[in-house]
Amino acid sequence: MDECVFCKIVKGEVPANIVYEDDLTLAFMDIGQVNPGHTIVALKSHVAHIYDIDDAQAAAVFITATRISQALKKAMQPAGMSLLQANEAAGWQTVFHFHVHVLPRHADDGVGLTWPAKHPPRVELAGYAARIRTALGEE
Repeated sequence: MDECVFCKIVKGEVPANIVYEDDLTLAFMDIGQVNPGHTIVALKSHVAHIYDIDDAQAAAVFITATRISQALKKAMQPAGMSLLQANEAAGWQTVFHFHVHVLPRHADDGVGLTWPAKHPPRVELAGYAARIRTALGEE
């Protein structure tokens, strides 16, 4: 994609601080740095959402994210680590190129996530599970 900033980073058309690279992924510093060491792990090929990646791409991104997490733990010594992968505007995606944020965390670092648990009855959960199994071709 000509207008995708992550594609431009992959092609070397936009400067970035590269942390790691392999055949399928590129890891680089997030220019927004929520906390020191905040790294983006992106697919090299342009795929907008998780819905369109294949198994090899999914595995490659998670393997790279794991390696980066381990290196960040050693290098930055955070108290914890959050990985965030967002899809579509309603899911908080702002760059429409598949990527994972690897974010070192510290107590009281100001990062927040609202998690309004609904606790539906089990019969409702069973219905959700059946719909997903059907979509997977399991029923």
